[in-house]
Amino acid sequence: MLLGYSTYFTTMIRSNADPAVDMYNVDNPVSLAGYLSRDQYGDWPILYGPDFQDRAPRVNAGDLYVKGKTQYDVAGKVTVEDWNNTPSSHLFPRMWDGGNDRGQIDAYRGFSGMGEGDVPTMADNIKYLISYQVSWMYLRYFMWNFSGKQNDLEGFGNVRDGNWITGIPFIDNALYGDQSKLPDSIHTNNKSYNRMYMLPMILGLIGLVFHWTRRPKDFLVTGLLFFFTGFAIVVYLNQAGFQPRERDYAYAGSFYAFAIWIGLGYIWVKERFEKFIKGPAANYAAAGLCLLAVPILMGSQEWDDHDRSKKTLARDVGKDYLESCPPNAILFSFGDNDTYPLWYAQEVEGIRPDVRVINYSLLGTDWYINELRYKVNQSAPTDVIFTPEQVQGNNRDVVYINNVPGFDPNKSYDLYDMLKNVVASDDPKFTNQTEEGESVNFLPARKFTVPVDLNTVRSNGTVSASDSVVSSLQLEFSKNKNYLLKNELAVLSVIAANKWKRPICFTSPQELGNLGLSKFIRLQGLSYRLLPVENGNVDNDVSYKTIMEKFAYGNADKNGVYYDEENRRHLNSIRFAHAQIAISLAAAGKKDSARNILEHFDQHVKESNFPYGMTSNQNNLQDYFSFRFLEACYQSGDLKLAKKVAGSVKKDVEQQLRYYKSLGEPMPDEQMAINAQMTIQNKGGNLSERQMEFASDILSSYQMLMQMTDWEKQYVTGPSSTPEKGPVIQTK
Repeated sequence: MLLGYSTYFTTMIRSNADPAVDMYNVDNPVSLAGYLSRDQYGDWPILYGPDFQDRAPRVNAGDLYVKGKTQYDVAGKVTVEDWNNTPSSHLFPRMWDGGNDRGQIDAYRGFSGMGEGDVPTMADNIKYLISYQVSWMYLRYFMWNFSGKQNDLEGFGNVRDGNWITGIPFIDNALYGDQSKLPDSIHTNNKSYNRMYMLPMILGLIGLVFHWTRRPKDFLVTGLLFFFTGFAIVVYLNQAGFQPRERDYAYAGSFYAFAIWIGLGYIWVKERFEKFIKGPAANYAAAGLCLLAVPILMGSQEWDDHDRSKKTLARDVGKDYLESCPPNAILFSFGDNDTYPLWYAQEVEGIRPDVRVINYSLLGTDWYINELRYKVNQSAPTDVIFTPEQVQGNNRDVVYINNVPGFDPNKSYDLYDMLKNVVASDDPKFTNQTEEGESVNFLPARKFTVPVDLNTVRSNGTVSASDSVVSSLQLEFSKNKNYLLKNELAVLSVIAANKWKRPICFTSPQELGNLGLSKFIRLQGLSYRLLPVENGNVDNDVSYKTIMEKFAYGNADKNGVYYDEENRRHLNSIRFAHAQIAISLAAAGKKDSARNILEHFDQHVKESNFPYGMTSNQNNLQDYFSFRFLEACYQSGDLKLAKKVAGSVKKDVEQQLRYYKSLGEPMPDEQMAINAQMTIQNKGGNLSERQMEFASDILSSYQMLMQMTDWEKQYVTGPSSTPEKGPVIQTK
């Protein structure tokens, strides 16, 4: 054990060198302890705890120590959930998560069969354990490997997405409905449509029984390996639904153990052959049969959706984000899958080392904020207003928006002044004590200004001569926002302290609305730049030049490259950026440039690798992005490309509607869409239980189909007939 843990000294040595990527800043034993115990991932009950209707109280677990200048300082308290101390606490809790930000409570009720308002019982906990944690989050993955897989859409419990299959029609149809009605994009044309006819599983079960009967003690060892790397992990993780991604990787050890039994199954087959085939021919016959029935079959079905040999998308997405930033920019990224490609592109391939990449999620920690204070590559340090002591440990993890005497809630205040002299202050009138004895800070306003020096933004190229520059950014937090988390505070502090000296960009605008920033961003290629211009939308010239000269597409122009669902999310972002820029160019009268942008994407992304029309599990998002791309084609006058895009999207949404009709009573598309709209609005709707799970997809598919019909009449055939009218449905 000592030898194993000694390897972590290299982590501490590396961290003390202040490298560009320094996760958890493990430069001392205290932070090493938190790193090894994975404190940043939180805690959950395993053997004793509450059901979701009770929130576990937080209790003091001692002082929080951090590395100071000369000693380890106390920087708050360590608080933990007291899972034992709630009215509903009981043995073996499975329904413990009281949040519903990703549908946790909905999953508890759905998978256990609980009704709305029902209080969980122990029986409900066990039902959830069996139906979700064991069946959905383990056995489904097990069957993917040894029976077959429906498609590569992340599954949330419906009959369309990511189920295990056998490849035997009458079994699969009985489980999930008529599989032949599924859209081609998630069925016959999906590389993760893998059919192994349960042969690997059957051979493994034969090997399991054979092992048990011949060598019980050996079987016990392998069985324990299988159990503790499979079912025991299910119990330990105690997963709440719905998980943000598939978790099959967590159980790989148990799949390896089962593969041992597959190998032993061959011996049983050989022994059966030896009863009627003499000599070495029995070995050859058994080997040939088992080879064809398991590894060759598995390889033929699964190689194409596991082959990564040609794909460079992760690197290229990072490159596209970086190349979309002006020199010496600060780039805020959101989530691991945006950040790691950026880090790789910079640190390994040396792409745009002048850009400072800041991960929004990690900004909620003191160690990451402190990393902004030193130079990284060719990027200068960043002023974050607060001193290291002011963000140390739990300090300012949450800053509450609260009225304070002397501050007018209807007035706008200078953001820099408020952060430096109010939020950073420990004055008692700006703080309060919690029940746990910790001090929390207040922000006594929700309207702020960020002054703009016109000479600065003109001289350093922040704005162009044609821009209508505002004298200050007028920021107003949304009315339902009652507090700022440390990462939000850090974003605002970087913006306020920057004073327009460096460009500030974002990989996504989605997190900016609540902070009042969304109307001051402008799309430049794939990144969004903060500007002192309201509703700047798109920088046409910069975006055009960046895309045409610098963009890369992950080898999507090569034949046979597979992009899984997460890859497609990034490609959709790239596709959507092309559409936005083309629409903006067309509106500015630059239709030739708009067509060039669209054709550039189409030439670099083969439809066989990334189709325009494809069913997705995020409310038809892929078809929606292609729908906007089609709109750009029409507005730019590229009717040839429009025909190609429209044909692909139309085929997919028509096949979707056909599939959804197969899940219930037959009815016309329009009537099904009306029922779907009523279902979404909680006004009834005559849909079957299985159809109700796809109400938003039914609605959006029908609406896109009707809009494409209207566009075709408007741009291609002319308004010679009255457009068809469907239910009034929002497209966005």
